[in-house]
Amino acid sequence: MIDLRSDTVTQPTTAMRQAMAQAVVGDDVYGEDKTVTKLEETAAQMLGKEAGLFVTSGTQGNQVAILTHTKRGEEVIVEADAHVFYYEVGAMAALGGLQTRPIAGERGMMPLTAMEEAIRPQNIHFPETGLICLENTHNRAGGTVLPLSYMQSVKELADRNHIPVHLDGARLFNAVVASGISAKEYAATVDSVQFCLSKGLAAPVGSVLVGTAEFIEKARKWRKMLGGGMRQAGVIAAPGLIALTQMVDRLADDHVRAKRLAQGLANIRGIVVDVDRVETNIVIADVRDSGLTPDEFLATLSECGVLAAGFGGTLVRFVTHVDITDDHIDETIAAAAFTTRMR
Repeated sequence: MIDLRSDTVTQPTTAMRQAMAQAVVGDDVYGEDKTVTKLEETAAQMLGKEAGLFVTSGTQGNQVAILTHTKRGEEVIVEADAHVFYYEVGAMAALGGLQTRPIAGERGMMPLTAMEEAIRPQNIHFPETGLICLENTHNRAGGTVLPLSYMQSVKELADRNHIPVHLDGARLFNAVVASGISAKEYAATVDSVQFCLSKGLAAPVGSVLVGTAEFIEKARKWRKMLGGGMRQAGVIAAPGLIALTQMVDRLADDHVRAKRLAQGLANIRGIVVDVDRVETNIVIADVRDSGLTPDEFLATLSECGVLAAGFGGTLVRFVTHVDITDDHIDETIAAAAFTTRMR
C-alpha cells in the first residue's frame, strides 16, 4: 500500500535500526542514559535553548510544557484548530484544570488584535491568562508555515502582558526547510518548543521539549508524573539523534512531492485543491464535487492501493514522507482519477 495517511507511518531507516541495537544505555530516570542526554543536548543546541527533555510523544511534550507553564484555573489562548485543542483529548482540562480560549485563525494564525482582546484583565470574575500556544507548521491549516515576523509579534504581545508562549513545533523542521529560517530563529520567539522526531524526521518514537534549564527541570517532574520517566531509553533516543542529524534536509523532497501531488489532484474533475496553500508535506483535498462521500472516496482509493485520511467534512488529507517516492505520487494521482470516475 502507498500510505499517505500521515508522516507518522514511516519505517526506521537501516542506520536507525543499527543505532538502536548499538546504543549506549542507562537508567534515564537516574540521569544515566548517555544517549538520551546527548539527544537532549543536541536538540537544545539546535534550537538555541538551555536544555531539552526527551518525551514519548508530541502530545506528552505539549502537555508537559503546558502544565509546567501554568497553574490550575488559568486560561490558555489557542488557535481554534490547533493540535493542543483539537487532538489532545481535552488534556488541558483533564490534567491541568485549565480552560482554553480558542481563537479562529487564518492559515493557522490568530489575529493579533483578537489575541490581545482575549487576554484577561485583572477582575475577580475572570480566570488569568496563563499561556499562549502557537503551532508551526499548522496541521489543520494544511501544513502552513507561520511567518517569523508573526511569531515575533506574538512574543512582543505576550511579553508586554507577562505571558509565556509555547510552540507546538511537531513539524517545526518542515517550516525550517520550507522557509530557510533556522530552528534557532523560530525558537527565539517562544519560551518553550516541542518538536516530533517521529513525523517527517522518520524516527520510530519520541519528541523533545526544549526551554530554559529551570523550565526543563520542572518539566522533568511533570513528565514523571505523567508516566514518561523511561529507563534504558537510549534504544529509542539513538534513532532520534539520526533523525536530527541526517533527516532534516531531505524534508525538501517531501515538500516537492506534496506540491506535485496537489497539482495532480487539482487537475482531476471533482477534486478541489488550493495548490498555492501547499507549503510543506500536507495536501488537503475537497471531494464534495466528486459525487462521493469522503468515506466512499477513501474506500475506493484503498482498493487501488492508496491510503489517505478523512479530515472532517468533505476533506481528505494526504501527507508525504520519506517512504513516498515519485512513482508513488504518480500512482496516487492515477488512483484518485480512477476513484472519481467510479462514482
